Amino acid sequence: MSRILVIFLFFSVTLLAQKEVPANHYWEAQYYYGIMLRHNKNVAHLVTEHPLGFILSYNRKTYGQKYWQQVYNYPDWGVSFLFEDFRNEILGKNYGLYGHYNFYFLNRNLQLRLAQGIAYNTNPFDINTNFKNNAYGTTILISNYLLINYKREMLFKGVGLQAGLSFVHHSNGGFKAPNTGTNVVAFNVGVLYTMDHDVEPEYISEENEKNYSEKLKYNFVLRFGLNEGDFYNLGQQPFLVVSAFVDKRLNYKSTIQLGAEVFFSKFLKKEIEYRSIAFNSSNLTGEEDYKRVGIFAGHEFRLGNFAIPTQLGYYVYWPYKYESRVYTRAGVKYYFAEKIFGMATIKSHAANAEAIEFGMGIRL
Repeated sequence: MSRILVIFLFFSVTLLAQKEVPANHYWEAQYYYGIMLRHNKNVAHLVTEHPLGFILSYNRKTYGQKYWQQVYNYPDWGVSFLFEDFRNEILGKNYGLYGHYNFYFLNRNLQLRLAQGIAYNTNPFDINTNFKNNAYGTTILISNYLLINYKREMLFKGVGLQAGLSFVHHSNGGFKAPNTGTNVVAFNVGVLYTMDHDVEPEYISEENEKNYSEKLKYNFVLRFGLNEGDFYNLGQQPFLVVSAFVDKRLNYKSTIQLGAEVFFSKFLKKEIEYRSIAFNSSNLTGEEDYKRVGIFAGHEFRLGNFAIPTQLGYYVYWPYKYESRVYTRAGVKYYFAEKIFGMATIKSHAANAEAIEFGMGIRL
């Protein structure tokens, strides 16, 4: 589990690595206080107190040395540490490490942060000592957070203030049961300090007449990994997803997709066999087909060689009714060459993650 999540974090942190960027950077400290959402009826017993925590961040500004920086209004990149205390002995505390991007709007006073990383939970599920924690089945978790702040930099000698809202998610991505995960919405307030605040490099803005629109391209992807179903102690099973889709790059930022895929998820085979024996009311024989076929539409944001893909899918072949027929996928993607790419994504049904997928693909 830990090795897989370290690889996932590598995608996030590598996404931040840029060359030839000015040294202007800043530090942040933010406190947050919020509520844990009842996104699943099975976590109702865990929603007791108001979670609180803090976020410490290092941020580095961009000034347009790369064209994508100009296109996205000169975002920051950085790393952050998040502490979350649920004030609930069952859930324990979370400590997370993230890579993030800050995007700016309204004359750079409104900040949107997207962060992805891994976290450590102090009190995961244990059948003997902590059986009520059905949110986390593992100590190491996948985590992400979204933050929207109104900020004012350098109000006094490099010191600034900010306040806003945050959304923090923790789960193990379906890697091991149980895995209902947690979602926290919070109010945050903090201070920031800009290093080298007496020197502000100029933003580079260049006309680019290149047309990034492309003809239709054909993509073939293999995704794989390990996951476990909702029933505890059935064991982790391998899965394979074979996808084919056509895409159309519209401009520098956006590519749209349309495709189909087949899911070979062995955890469903185990679950079908188990339910056919353990639950007479299930009306299952144990011989039902565990495979699924889906169709999907998607979108991809490009940031240089990196991309952020999102997809919405629907099972057209769904012989065993697991979760819902609608599924989503989101993650990070890197183009090693013009035609070869790798990715790490999370596939979910609404708020319930099914799997962390790692994949390789070709674009022709």
